[in-house]
Amino acid sequence: MLTSKKLELRRSEIRQSLAELAANDTPSEDEVRKMGDLDQEYRQAETRYRAALVSEDDERREAGAELETRSETEWKEMTTRFEVRQVALALDEGRKLDGVTAEIVEELRNAGGFQGIPVPLEALETRAGETLAGGVPDPVRTMPTIERLFAGSSATAMGARMINVGVGEIEYPVATGGAQPGWAGSETGDVPGPQAYTTVDRPLKPDYTLGVQMKITRKALKQAGAGLEQAVRRDMSAAIQQEVDRAIFLGSGSSGEPLGIFPGASTYGITETAIDDAASYAAFRAAAVRFMTANAASNLGAINLLLRPEVFDSMDELITGLAISEWDRLTAKIGNVSLSTNGITAPAGGPPVESKALLTTTTNGVAPIFCGMWGAVDLIRDNFSDAKSGQLRLTALTTMDVTVARGVQLEILTGVQ
Repeated sequence: MLTSKKLELRRSEIRQSLAELAANDTPSEDEVRKMGDLDQEYRQAETRYRAALVSEDDERREAGAELETRSETEWKEMTTRFEVRQVALALDEGRKLDGVTAEIVEELRNAGGFQGIPVPLEALETRAGETLAGGVPDPVRTMPTIERLFAGSSATAMGARMINVGVGEIEYPVATGGAQPGWAGSETGDVPGPQAYTTVDRPLKPDYTLGVQMKITRKALKQAGAGLEQAVRRDMSAAIQQEVDRAIFLGSGSSGEPLGIFPGASTYGITETAIDDAASYAAFRAAAVRFMTANAASNLGAINLLLRPEVFDSMDELITGLAISEWDRLTAKIGNVSLSTNGITAPAGGPPVESKALLTTTTNGVAPIFCGMWGAVDLIRDNFSDAKSGQLRLTALTTMDVTVARGVQLEILTGVQ
């Protein structure tokens, strides 16, 4: 029991005793002495009570702050023990969640509204040592953030920052005007006048919802056991990663999709430069030089380049008289070169057939691309659509958006032949 509570109870007892003694019109010497002792004890208890309240208030504040800001390490450790299998069985059989899984689901429900059972994004990570048929999970480490979950995606390779948003909208103010340097024209002349510090906001809004559907047969539910968890997590993670990666670069901005980098180049203020020439080290070197002269990148090592595999195929032939190829020269100079069939549309036109490329860089710690994902994955059960065959249909919903803070940190190359 808290010290303040004990003192409060004792003060109540003293007041009751004093009331009984005060009701006696002719108290004896012992009763008078007792009233004096009780009065002195009451005064001391009052002082101790106030001191206890002050002390316990500080303790409550410290405990509350610690509870409200649960460390990332503790949350990471909890998600390593989250069981997707429990969610599947709860949706199929109505089995009650228990342990850490129940605690995480309850905490996610308190943070935002979900129609089904919320599943933390970290729980969908493919953990080291797991195989679909192995049957024994070996969660060596669960990464705490979305970029670790999608560590192999083209978006993260190009420097995109993946942000997990709880609720509401999030904005990134970008400076567009500020301090203006200049020299005094004479001994008594003034330096250039002040310029207003202005910013523009680049919001991420929860307007776009990605859905992933899967069916789990009755046989899988009865036969797979613990192996079902690995299968569900791997399948959902791969589907979400593939579509999020595509939407970041190729999202149309309509039909429920966010606006991606290539279709939204003019909206985001991204420069588009026509190469209209064969893919070569010289062509990409010239593009990198333009990129650096625009003050976006300080050196070649800070530049990320995204290409189609077909471009690699056309460049990986030895140069006549040399033991290296155009591709070898490119990868030796540019900081990071990535290939993707999911982030860039297939080459078209021709002859010659033409493709596109993307240059990005991170400037002063500011990522070129921001991708916000809201809350957790909302897992919804549908046991009616396929009831005749005893199958369970699961729908996983996640909300995301894409934005570019500064278009100068990106450049699109067209006409790469």
